[in-house]
Amino acid sequence: MRQWMTTLIAMAAMLTGFYLSASYFAQPLPGSQAETNEVLIGAMRPDFRLGSNTGEIVTPDDFAGKTLLINFWATWCAPCRQEMPMLMELQREYGEQGFQVLGIALDDVQSVRDFVQQYGINYPILVGAADVMATNEAYGNATGVLPYSVLVDRDGVVRWQYTGEVRRDDISGLLDLHL
Repeated sequence: MRQWMTTLIAMAAMLTGFYLSASYFAQPLPGSQAETNEVLIGAMRPDFRLGSNTGEIVTPDDFAGKTLLINFWATWCAPCRQEMPMLMELQREYGEQGFQVLGIALDDVQSVRDFVQQYGINYPILVGAADVMATNEAYGNATGVLPYSVLVDRDGVVRWQYTGEVRRDDISGLLDLHL
């Protein structure tokens, strides 16, 4: 019993450390801009095939002809949760102009389903583990820091990549250019 309790406490400490380090490193340092990774800018978007929180298989081709903001996130990521109301607002404002937010969660399906229902997320959410990590890396996020966002234009060309919490000022001008 004592060994089991020690193992449980060690696992809880490890998960807490992971959460705190992910939250800390996902936020830009005060007075600095978040890291921008320009590796894919101007290139065609990578392909993927991921499951949604509702059970459908989704590919980028499902959004052909739309300007797509792909946002990698997790339910346990504080900056991810902070940017979601703004992302939902952008979806409401620009959706009719051919803009689509696509959330890709590094998480388990039930946690994401509960989160989407609780917060009324108004855009599609894909979810997974190793497959999401591979997609995140293919889209230029070699460090795996969350949140991470990529803007893909109507022709499937990557126009912008951003590590850290997206603010409205970060994306509004880009939408004006690519819608």
